[in-house]
Amino acid sequence: RWLFDQAVCTLYAFCGVLFGLSSLASLTVLSTVCCLKVCYPAYGRCWDVHAAGLLLAVWAYALAFSAAPLARWGSYGPEPYGTACCITWEPSSREATLYILALLICCYLLPCLLILASYALILWTVWASRRALRRH
Repeated sequence: RWLFDQAVCTLYAFCGVLFGLSSLASLTVLSTVCCLKVCYPAYGRCWDVHAAGLLLAVWAYALAFSAAPLARWGSYGPEPYGTACCITWEPSSREATLYILALLICCYLLPCLLILASYALILWTVWASRRALRRH
C-alpha cells in the first residue's frame, strides 16, 4: 500500500508525469530537428540558435499537462495496486474524461506520430540519396 499521505502521493505523481512528458516531448523535438537537418538542410540550420527556446517549450508543455490535475482538470491518486501514485485513469467526471483524452492525443499519439514520420522521412531521404548515387 501507499505509505504516505495524499500530498506526497500528488507530488510523486506530478513528478512522474512531468518528467515522463518532458522526456517524450524532448525525443519528439529531437527527432523533428534531426529530420529537418537531414531532409531540409536549409531549414535545419535555423534551429541551432533556437535550442534554448525549444527546451523551454518542451518543459512548458510538460508542465501544463502535469499541472492540470492540480487545477482540478483530472486528478492524481493511488494506482490500482495501491503501491504508487499516478494519474487517476478511471474518469470520475466529464472533465476527467477530457483530460485523459487530451493526454492520449496530445501527449502520446501526436508525439509518437511525429517521431515515426520524422524517422520515416529520414529513411526515405537516405534511401533516395543512395539510389541517386548509384545511378551516377
